[in-house]
Formats: sequence, C-alpha cells, structure tokens
Amino acid sequence: MTQNQHIIIVDDEAPAREMVGEYLKMHGFAVTLCDGGKALRAAIEISVPDLVVLDLNMPEEDGLSIIRDLKSRTNVPVIMLTATASPIDRVVGLELGADDYIAKPCELRELMARIRSVLRRSVPVRAVAAVETAAAKAAKDQLVRFGTKWLDLEAQALRDDEGNEHPLTASEFGLLKVFAANPKRVLSRERLLELANARDSEAFDRAVDLRIMRIRRKIEPDPAKPAVIRTIRGGGYLFSPVGEKA
Repeated sequence: MTQNQHIIIVDDEAPAREMVGEYLKMHGFAVTLCDGGKALRAAIEISVPDLVVLDLNMPEEDGLSIIRDLKSRTNVPVIMLTATASPIDRVVGLELGADDYIAKPCELRELMARIRSVLRRSVPVRAVAAVETAAAKAAKDQLVRFGTKWLDLEAQALRDDEGNEHPLTASEFGLLKVFAANPKRVLSRERLLELANARDSEAFDRAVDLRIMRIRRKIEPDPAKPAVIRTIRGGGYLFSPVGEKA
C-alpha cells in the first residue's frame, strides 16, 4: 500500500513540481515539494522520505551534486527527471546511486509506474530506520549509568566512559542489578539481599553495608558524599540516577 509512503519532489520549476505533486497525492502518497538541494536537505532533516523524484537540471545546484550528497548520507531511492541532460549525465547519475530516470516532460502514468517499481525493489527506508532504532534502544537498555560508570547488564561488567572495565564481584553486580531495576525506590537491607538472591551466610545488615561501601568507591564522584546510592536513615538505600545521558 502507498498511502503512507512519503515522496519528495525536487524541481526548480514550480508548475512542474506542483503538477507531479498533485498527481501523486491523488494516488495516496504523502508529498513534499522542494525547489532545490537546500530545501531537500531541510525536508530530510524533518522526515526521511521513501523516495525522491529529482530534476537534474537546476540553476542553483545541479542534480548530480545533490544525488552524490544524498547517497553519501542516506539510502533513499532516487528517480532522476532529465530534460536536456546528455546520456553521460544519466550514466553518471546511475553510477552515483540513482535508481531510475525518466525524460521531461514526463507522462505522469509512466512516472507513477517507475515510482512503484523502484519502491517495490527498494528496502523501505523507514523500516530500516525502525529496526536500527529498536536495536539501538535494546543495546541502550542494557546499559545503566551509575555515577562515573556504566553497568552493562548483559556482559555483567562495570565500565568507565573510555570503555575501561573495572572489577566487579558477583555480589556487587547482584546489588547493582537490583538498583538498576528499582531506581528512586528505597530498598531495605533485607529487601536488597532478597532481590539479589544473596541470602547466604553473609546475609546480614553489615554485609550489605560493606558491599555498598565497595560499590561507592567505584561509582561515586565523591565516595565520602554518596549521591548515586544514597543512605536513607531508618529505611535502607536508594539509587538516584543522576547525570544520565548516552
């Protein structure tokens, strides 16, 4: 279905781009009209389209230059519109990554057929972006900021901003994992041990305090004044995510 597919028309001649734009809208496409390379780049910053229809012969910036720049930054399919362009221009355009071309003035039904053909054989740009975004989110979800370090939940490792790994015992990782899953919640010593599955011979209040002290030395900007894992008098401990940024 084409109803959600977005096409950008780039042509310095207003009547031509408006005519093509209206025709595509009639067939269910979302359309953005641009009068040159500058407007195209601004439009792509807002929303990456599914396809670009590009006039090769424009006074401000020629279409070949625009294709070269566009293909260096995205994998958006491009159909070239050529009026007086020589065969060599078409060849260069295709070598730069354009997907098809059609002569101007174009027969709108032929242009529509070319657009549908290119869209069918092209990997949907938005689908790729969605997969990449999901993958990036999944990777980011495995990283939790603890003060001066990052806790990698999957690798069970503690790293600084340079990627250097800092030793972490199994019991320390267990506590950090519990804090990561319960930010901004006061957890008693008993609850911490329970959630960390650490109910062993060491499982008493003082053992938790010693582990927290060791953790603070590794993650707190100032271990003497803990701000990341805070002590709540009469309650236990609280993980306070501060300065979180990827």
